[in-house]
Amino acid sequence: MDFPLLTVTAAVPAVGAILTAAVPAARRTAAKWLALFFSLATLALAVLIAVRFEPGGDRYQLTESRAWIADFGVRYELGVDGIGVVLIGLTALLIPFVIAAGWHDADPLETTSKRWRPTQGFFALILMVEAMVIISFEATDVFLFYIFFEAMLIPMYFLIGGFGDRAHSGSDENAAAQRSYAAVKFLLYNLVGGLIMLAAVIGLYVVAGNFSLQEITAARAAGTLDMATNTERLLFLGFFFAFAVKAPLWPLHTWLPNAMGESTAPVAVLITAVVDKVGTFAMLRFCLGLFPDASKWATPVILVLALISIVYGALVAVGQRDIKRLVAYASISHFGFIILGIFAMTSQGQSGATLYMVNHGLSTAALMLVAGFLISRRGSRLIADYGGVQKVAPVLAGTFLIGGLATLSLPGLAPFVSEFLVLVGTFARYPVVGIIATVGIVLAALYTLVLYQRTMTGPVKEEVRTMPDLRVREVLVVAPLIALLIGLGVYPKVLTDIVNPAVEHTMSDVQQTDPKPEVVVDAKNGEAAK
Repeated sequence: MDFPLLTVTAAVPAVGAILTAAVPAARRTAAKWLALFFSLATLALAVLIAVRFEPGGDRYQLTESRAWIADFGVRYELGVDGIGVVLIGLTALLIPFVIAAGWHDADPLETTSKRWRPTQGFFALILMVEAMVIISFEATDVFLFYIFFEAMLIPMYFLIGGFGDRAHSGSDENAAAQRSYAAVKFLLYNLVGGLIMLAAVIGLYVVAGNFSLQEITAARAAGTLDMATNTERLLFLGFFFAFAVKAPLWPLHTWLPNAMGESTAPVAVLITAVVDKVGTFAMLRFCLGLFPDASKWATPVILVLALISIVYGALVAVGQRDIKRLVAYASISHFGFIILGIFAMTSQGQSGATLYMVNHGLSTAALMLVAGFLISRRGSRLIADYGGVQKVAPVLAGTFLIGGLATLSLPGLAPFVSEFLVLVGTFARYPVVGIIATVGIVLAALYTLVLYQRTMTGPVKEEVRTMPDLRVREVLVVAPLIALLIGLGVYPKVLTDIVNPAVEHTMSDVQQTDPKPEVVVDAKNGEAAK
C-alpha cells in the first residue's frame, strides 16, 4: 500500500492543533513553538507533494480511495491536480508566517477588564483551519469536500469573534460588539451558502448515484450520464452560490470588510489569502467539472458580476479611511479578476486565475502583515493617524511599499503575470469585458499609492515620531514573502508548468478551445491575412 501522503499532510496540522490546545495555560511560549513546528512540518509535506507530482502525468495523482459511508455512496477519496498542488503549497507556506506574525496577538491583556486571551486556543484554531483547507483542496468526493468546506467556518468564527484587533477606537465593550457582529455575519453568510449547496449535493447524488468527482466527470464524458438541462442549471447555481459567498463575489461580499477589519492582521490574512481561495478553487474543480453546460450558460451573468466586483471593490477602496478595510475591498476587486479568468473559458484566463490565487495570497499577506505591524505600533487603523513613517521606520515603509506595488500588479512582481494572463485570456473571447476590466488596474494604482503617500510620506506626526522599525522576527516574516513576489514575477514558469496541464483538463471538461486570432501572419511572406 502506498504511503497516504495527502491524508498525512492534512492530518499533521490537525494533530498539531490538538496538541497545542492541550498545552498547559502557563506555558504559552511552548504552545507557540509547538504550533510553529507543526506548520513547518506541514510545509515540508506540501513540498514533498510538489516533488512527487508529475505535471505531465495523470490528471489526479497521489490518489487515495476508501469506503466510508457505503450505503450512501460516500467515499474517502483524495487526489491532487496541478491547481490543487500549488494551492496546498500556498496554504502550507503562509501558515508559518501567520503564526510568527501573530506571536503576541493572543497574549493576555493587562487591562482593567482582565480579559483572558487563550493563547493556546488561538494557535490551535489556526492549525485546524489549515488542516480543513488542505483537505478541501485534496477531496475528490463531493460530500467529503462539502463537510470540510463547511467545517472550517467553526474555527474561523472563533478566530474572528474571540481574537479581534486590539487597535479599536471605541471602548472594550464596543470592540467586543463589533467583533461579535463581524463573526456572526461571516458565519451566517457562509452557512446560508452552505445550506443551499447541501441541497445541490443531495440533488447531484439523486442524478448521478454517487459523489465521486472522477466517476461523474468520466460518465459525462462517455455520455452515460445525462442530466436534464434545467436540473444541471439548478445544481450549478446551488454550488456556485456557496462558492461565490466564500470567494467573495459582489453582491455576496459584504461580510469580508467586517471580518477583516475586526480580525487581527494574521487572521485577516488567513481569511482572504487562504480560506477564500477554496471558493475560487471549487469553481474550477466542481462547477466547471460537474456542470460544464450550465457553466457556459451562466457565464455572461458571472462575467458581469466579476466586472462589478473589480470596479466596485477598487472604487470603495479608494475612499476608505481604515487601512484594513481598504485591503479588504482591494481583495474583493482582485477576486473579481480571478473569477473573470475562470469564466473567460480560455487557457490563458484560467492559468492566470490560478496564478492569481497564489500571487494574491502572497501580496495580500505581505501588505496586510506589514500593515498589522504598523497598526500595532500606533494603535490605530485610521489612515489619517499616520504620516512620515518612512523617515522614522524606513524598513517598515519599504516593505509596505513593495507589498502595495505587488497589490497594484507592478511589472516585475508576481501579480502582474497573473493579471496580464487573465486580461489577455478574457480579451481573446470577450474583448469588451477585457477592456472594462482594465479600469481596475488604474484604480488599484490610485488606492495603493494614495495609501502609501498618506501614511508613509509627508511631515512626521508626533504620534509616530518614536515608532520603532521592524524587529528581527517581523523582518523574517516579511522578507521571504517579498522574495517570492520578486522571484515569481521574474520566473513564473515554476508554477505555470504545474498549472497548465490541469487547466487543459478543465478546458476539456467544458469542451472549449482557445479562440483563434483573427489575423494570422504568413511566416514566409511576412504578410497578414484574416
